[in-house]
Amino acid sequence: QEQLVESGGGLVQAGGSLRLSCAASRRTFSSYAMGWFRQAPGKEREFVAGIKRGGDNTYYYDSVKGRFTISRDNAKNTVYLQMNSLKPEDTAVYYCAASLFWRPTMSPEDMHYWGKGTLVTVSS
Repeated sequence: QEQLVESGGGLVQAGGSLRLSCAASRRTFSSYAMGWFRQAPGKEREFVAGIKRGGDNTYYYDSVKGRFTISRDNAKNTVYLQMNSLKPEDTAVYYCAASLFWRPTMSPEDMHYWGKGTLVTVSS
């Protein structure tokens, strides 16, 4: 069982930046493709960004391309999401998740383990 713990959420003004982190509990972290998802109030959980096991391939939801960057440090069992030029519509609970399989457009159903989420609020 992989345990994932997100951190780094908070309140930020539009145009600002935040960096989310997700720490995994096991040394098998490098075996998983990782993804960031988000869920806004009243909306379904949606894919934000994904990264392959080795970090050599990434994929982004269209609305965050050019603003968000996903990265991972397998030595630290951690995946990151750097979020720049934040907009009020980015407000959501952000979750990291792990999958045994990789494909660019991961869906929530593809993921095997989930963190509990961290809240990001962007004020206008």
